[in-house]
Amino acid sequence: MKIALVQIASPAAEPVAERRDRVDDLVRSAGDADLIVLPELWAAGYFAFDDYDREAEPTTGPTVSRLAELARETESYVHVGSFVERLASGALRNTAALLDPRGSVVHSYSKIHVFGYRSKEAQLLAAGESVTATRAPFGVVAATTCYDLRFPELWRCLVDAGAQVVIVPAAWPAARLAHWQLFTSVRAVEEQVLLIACNATGTQAGVELAGHSRVVDPWGTVLAEAGTHEGITWCEADPGVVPAVRDEFPVLGDRLPSYSGLIETHEV
Repeated sequence: MKIALVQIASPAAEPVAERRDRVDDLVRSAGDADLIVLPELWAAGYFAFDDYDREAEPTTGPTVSRLAELARETESYVHVGSFVERLASGALRNTAALLDPRGSVVHSYSKIHVFGYRSKEAQLLAAGESVTATRAPFGVVAATTCYDLRFPELWRCLVDAGAQVVIVPAAWPAARLAHWQLFTSVRAVEEQVLLIACNATGTQAGVELAGHSRVVDPWGTVLAEAGTHEGITWCEADPGVVPAVRDEFPVLGDRLPSYSGLIETHEV
C-alpha cells in the first residue's frame, strides 16, 4: 500500500481559491499513491476562526467535489482532511471524509472533541456524535481528528467498530510536537492499528504548526515522518501487519467487558 501524506500550509495572506489550486497540484502529483491524505481544515485554515462561517460548505461543496475529481483522475483513495461543514440547520462542524477512486464519499467523521484551549473551535463548531468504520481494499478504515488523539476511550470505540487503519488529519501546534509524536505512537500500539496522521504546517494567526505528518504501525514502528515543510511524504505500508500483530499479541482480547465495577472510592 502506497501512502502520500500531503502536508499543507494555510497562510492568512493567501486567498482560499489560490490555495485550492495549489493543493490540487500537490494532490495530482501524489497520484501514484493508493491513499492520499490531507490535514485538518486546510482550506479555511484552522486558526482563521473569523473565516469559518464564510468558508463553511456542505459535503457537496468545493473541498469534497474538487478532490472527488482528483480521486477519479488519479484512481486513488483520497482523504480530504477536514473542512468546515455547514449542516441544513445552519450549525457548523469539523468534518473529515474519505473518497474512493470513483469520487464517492465512503466514510465521514465529524470531530467529537472540539478544541477550546486558546482556540475558538469549541465556540464555533458543534461536536460530532458518532464513529463508524468502512471496509476498503487496505483494511477497515476509521478516522479521528487532531485533539481526539488525547482521548483513548474514543479510540477503543474505533476498535470496537472494527477499525484496522485510522486516519488522523490535524492542525497540531509546534509547541506540543512531542505530544503529537507520543500520542500517534501510543494510539497505534494501544489499539493495534495502522495510524496515518497528516498534520498542517506553516504559521497561522501567529501559531506555528508542527508538521511531522507520520505513519505508525501497530508495533510502534514509525514507517514515515515528514519534517516541517509543505510537500508530500511517501510511505509504503503493509495493512496485513494489523491482523498479524493482533494474532501474535492478542491484547485486545484480554480487555474486560467493563471496568466500572473495579472502581472504589476511599476517603483519605
